[in-house]
Amino acid sequence: MSSDSSKKRKPKVIRTDGGPQEGKRGKADADQDARYYSEEGEVDLRDPIKDYELYKETCQELQRLMAEIQELKSRGVKDNASEIDERRIQSCVHFMTLKKLNRLAHIRLKKGRDQTHEAKQKVDAYHLQLQNLLYEVMHLQKEITKCLEFKSKHEEIELVSLEEFYREAPPEISRPAITLAEPHQQTLARLDWELEQRKRLAEKYKECLSNKEKILKEIEVKKEYLSSLQPRLNSIMQASLPVQEYLFMPFDQAHKQYEIARHLPPPLYVLFVQASAYGQACDKKLVVAIEGSVEEAKALYKPPEDSQDDESDSDAEEEQTTKRRRPTLGVQLDDKRKEMLKRHPLSVTVDVKCKDENVLHLTFYYLMNLNVMTVKTKVTTAVELTTPISAGDLLSPDSLLSCLYPGDHGKKTPNPANQFQFDKVGIVTLSDYVTELGHPYVWVQKLGGLHFPKDQPQHTVTADNSLSASHMEMTVKLLRMRLQSRLALHKQFASLEHGVVPVSSECQHLFPSKIVSRLVKWAAIPYEDYAELPYTRDVLEAGLAEDTHLYYMALIERGTAKLQAAVVLNPGYSTLPPIFSLCLNWKGERTGSNDDNIRAMESEVNVSYKELWGPKPGYQLLTNQLQRLCMVLDVYLETESHDTSVEGPKEFPQEKMCLRLVRGPTRMKPFKFNYPQGFFSHR
Repeated sequence: MSSDSSKKRKPKVIRTDGGPQEGKRGKADADQDARYYSEEGEVDLRDPIKDYELYKETCQELQRLMAEIQELKSRGVKDNASEIDERRIQSCVHFMTLKKLNRLAHIRLKKGRDQTHEAKQKVDAYHLQLQNLLYEVMHLQKEITKCLEFKSKHEEIELVSLEEFYREAPPEISRPAITLAEPHQQTLARLDWELEQRKRLAEKYKECLSNKEKILKEIEVKKEYLSSLQPRLNSIMQASLPVQEYLFMPFDQAHKQYEIARHLPPPLYVLFVQASAYGQACDKKLVVAIEGSVEEAKALYKPPEDSQDDESDSDAEEEQTTKRRRPTLGVQLDDKRKEMLKRHPLSVTVDVKCKDENVLHLTFYYLMNLNVMTVKTKVTTAVELTTPISAGDLLSPDSLLSCLYPGDHGKKTPNPANQFQFDKVGIVTLSDYVTELGHPYVWVQKLGGLHFPKDQPQHTVTADNSLSASHMEMTVKLLRMRLQSRLALHKQFASLEHGVVPVSSECQHLFPSKIVSRLVKWAAIPYEDYAELPYTRDVLEAGLAEDTHLYYMALIERGTAKLQAAVVLNPGYSTLPPIFSLCLNWKGERTGSNDDNIRAMESEVNVSYKELWGPKPGYQLLTNQLQRLCMVLDVYLETESHDTSVEGPKEFPQEKMCLRLVRGPTRMKPFKFNYPQGFFSHR
């Protein structure tokens, strides 16, 4: 019973007309108050642990008495009434004990709360005192800081050190006898010495200016001599053209390129110089050239000519402007956007050639107002390729060089200052104009020596030769690898669309000689369709599928079993392997979430992909993964238990040799192929 029920119980009131009854009631109340206070005092004397033991013993006795009463009542003998009453009395005594223990517990709880409240009040008071002291300390520190930071005008002048002052200054200025003892006189003497030194430096500056004028006159004389030498050198170069063509040494052509390079903007000039140097030193198959109009480039740096018309012409122009309509706001914004996205008239082309005579053409542009570089791509193959339907995005200029470096999609401008420029002319993002302007990849900026730090934005970013040189070799290698991998995939997709999984002779040992399952469909799918598949949720949640990746759907069949494989192809293939998500439609839908063996099949191609790389650089990884899927599907179907209730032969007879059909409580199947023994085992 709780204390609330005891509080709600109303005391009995005996109504009488005489005074003695009131005296009796007052005495009873006094006795009740005495009992209440005696219990409070008793709480301090009693041990809570012993009370808890008494509580458990009392509960056990009550359980025992209730069980005995139940047993006596179940017998139904009339003689047992006295025994039942006796046990009832004992039970009431125990209930009284429980009441008392309950009251004691509530009294202990109240005392604990009161003590806690008092402790909290003390802590709050101490905390308030601490805050007041901290505020006083902070105020004093601010006053001290103000006093220390006070500066006088003479402190802005950087004076020589005391040692140098007493060592070099004459005695009539330094006056050591006075200044060493008085800091004020010492400061005045140092200021006098500073004035004397500056007068001497001014005289020296005048002498240097006169010497500079003499040197400039000598330079002008030498320039005249060199200008007269230039026509003679040109005649010598013209006479040597037949010799250059015969010896395959086009000095004249290179000289013209270098002459045009003088008009390149700094980022394109850095790219041209570093790419040419790398091609001459390390990569003879790298061809660098300059394209565009040199005249327009020269016109950019010419100052505008001041044209002064007569009064009659100005009057005529005023009449024309009054009749001419003003352009609308939309037309003005379009003009501003075109001006904002204007490219430099000159561009640099870099042709990356491979051993099989395939060429990757790169054209680099410079956006003058945005101070960023862009690139456009084009692929020229030695042999005309048959274009599969699923290979549409492999050689597309929009996705060919996407994520050449991790996370570099080329859809946003790398210059943080461009966003403020876009807001002025109403451009949301640069991705709407990349088809026309090219992609502003980060590696393109680094090849041009441009670096845009995000933590500390800079107003003017200059082209750095060392930055371009440090990234040139790695970027050219990645470009060549990307082209070769995409061409290899292009060739493989042509076979996959016809249901043929090409496996090279170097990779034949990875698979058994007979594989019954076959590929019946290979098609490209958009990112939205891939995201809607229920069995690709784990890949999406892990962040392994982005909108810049390529997505495909493969269908492998054997009899009535159909295996769907959703494939995520990273742009960095084959350095980064494709990821497969499987769904088997046979006697229901089986995925990695409801079948451990389907999860094991996914592990065979996603986790153990290093076994399937084949010869370097591993461009056959995708087809080897598909061939392994056909292999493990055979093992999955052939090791399934046969339903004895169905008459007829087994749909998938066991043709593969397995050491054990299943293993462990999850009934895992043997998917690992052991060469050259030719049997399958568990991993």
